[in-house]
Amino acid sequence: MKSPPRLPLEQQLCFTLYRAGMAINRTYKPLLDEMGITYPQYLVLSVLEEADGSTIGGIAARLALEPSTVTPTVKRMEAMGLVQRRRDTADERQVQVWLTEQGRSVLGRCGCLGAALLERSGLSPERYEALNEQMQALNAALTAGLRGGR
Repeated sequence: MKSPPRLPLEQQLCFTLYRAGMAINRTYKPLLDEMGITYPQYLVLSVLEEADGSTIGGIAARLALEPSTVTPTVKRMEAMGLVQRRRDTADERQVQVWLTEQGRSVLGRCGCLGAALLERSGLSPERYEALNEQMQALNAALTAGLRGGR
């Protein structure tokens, strides 16, 4: 069977998403720099805002990363005073991560990220939300396909 012709990069969804991700990171960078955190640190703060006291494994699962990837980020954040790591009293093998007051303060300033992205996108809040829902559906479908061995 003959394979279909390769599409130009601009017509490939993977490339469009890659470039959009890069543009989002460039949009966020000056704001994150001002707060003194990186994008991965912002993501960890966001997870802890949803579920303070999450384990390293829980944070990793929420971000679709390996715990070995999350641990160095959390250690740096602890050195910065943004989070505190504690052994779970019920299971000492588990390390829980808690926001500090400083971490909560930085997190409070992170609201500007979504606003900046919405403003720069030029989309209405409704179209922005619809696009996010479409991307979530695409992610869910691709992830399900990976789990199903397709």
